[in-house]
Amino acid sequence: MSRKTIWTLLPLTLAVVAVLRSQQADIKLKIVGEGGRIRLALPELRGSGVTASVAETLNTTLWNDLESSGVFEMVSKSFYPTAPERPEDFKPPIMPPPPPARRLKPGEKPAPLPEPIRKGPWLTDWSQPPVASRLLAFGSLAVEKDRLVLSGWLYDVSKGDIGSAHVFGKRYFSDNDAAGARRVAHEFSSDILQRLGAGPGIAGSRIYFVSDRSGHKEIWAMDYDGSDQRGLTQYNSISVTPDINADATLLAFTTYARGNPGIFIHSLETNRRLTFYNQVASMNATPSFSPDGTRVAFASSLSGRAQIYIANPDGSNLRRISNSLAVEVEPKFNPKTGAQIAFTSDRAGLPQIYLMDADGTNVRKLSQGGGDAVNPAWSPDGQRLAFAWTRGFEPGNYNIFILEVATGGLTQLTFGAGRNEHPWWAPDGRHIVFSSNRSGGNHIWTMLADGSQPRQLTRAGRNEMPVWGVK
Repeated sequence: MSRKTIWTLLPLTLAVVAVLRSQQADIKLKIVGEGGRIRLALPELRGSGVTASVAETLNTTLWNDLESSGVFEMVSKSFYPTAPERPEDFKPPIMPPPPPARRLKPGEKPAPLPEPIRKGPWLTDWSQPPVASRLLAFGSLAVEKDRLVLSGWLYDVSKGDIGSAHVFGKRYFSDNDAAGARRVAHEFSSDILQRLGAGPGIAGSRIYFVSDRSGHKEIWAMDYDGSDQRGLTQYNSISVTPDINADATLLAFTTYARGNPGIFIHSLETNRRLTFYNQVASMNATPSFSPDGTRVAFASSLSGRAQIYIANPDGSNLRRISNSLAVEVEPKFNPKTGAQIAFTSDRAGLPQIYLMDADGTNVRKLSQGGGDAVNPAWSPDGQRLAFAWTRGFEPGNYNIFILEVATGGLTQLTFGAGRNEHPWWAPDGRHIVFSSNRSGGNHIWTMLADGSQPRQLTRAGRNEMPVWGVK
């Protein structure tokens, strides 16, 4: 595989490679208010009238939401005492009166103090060993007028009294089925995270990706945990490089449905294709929305070789913003400011990550060379870039790195476990989705943004190029 081809810059398809060949002669996590992960106990939520399958779906979803958040250390349920279902169930232990005082005989040991008289669950049941939890999420389920009701509370059990331990309580309503159970579990977990200043988390977010399981490369979507996988496009062609706008209402991607690679935009609310004018060129590809949704950056061979262009969301008002003798693709707007664009270029010989202002000025090289660097993806705060790099490995064998844009500091997240590429940040800034062949086939994986807790989400077909939307 020639390093002078777009394949080394962006693995679209062999057809794009042929077109472009002819044109060319370290991160740390910090949880707000804590020095590390917070120990959380989460007993099962049960209730009358709720089927076992609905309750199991809700409890499993809630546990997975909180465990995968990167915020909590989940306490094993094997340590749990009797759990409250509502705040009124907490009963402070009563200390019996001490035995009458008397003079001890020589060598006689004092009688042990009497044990507290237990009237029900209490805060120290959860804050002291063996549970040793800081937080307790608890509640109950019910069915009211054919609606599923989750009554949930969060308590800081390190506090000494019920009043100060109470963090919040809320009731959640949904359809009394598995989909409704997942929805209220997502809402409860999101509220828990937001109360702790950790943002809404990833519960309810969606991952968009490319899969060939239908016989053609199409755009698919799934929940953050891999559930509810479904196809979005049916062009029976090659559709790749998806991008989602900030509020996850628009999907842009590259497709060969009309022959040469071009850009299509779909409404995710109506699932209809919207107008986007493609320039007459051998390639229009790798679209990226600006954070305010008023612009789309993409690569086009309109000038004879792939360069970076910006247009309105319908393709009008086209402006070329890169001017080099190199192949330049994969533009990505800074999601925080929209004032900068990261992109991939081979102007230094090997493909590397570059940064420029959104008008094409102030171009500078970010990656250090020593291998192919591709697939730039901004963190939500606009301060870091995740990318795939072959540094220290055979050509084509990528690993995921994070670059601190201001300082140039690097952190490697994957270490030779297959080919790892196309990273993308979750909306919470604590997770990354990527594609990897570490399990044999090419699949979508997630991990925390420190490289820990890798998790495989897809298992059917070949899957690649994931992006993460807020919904």
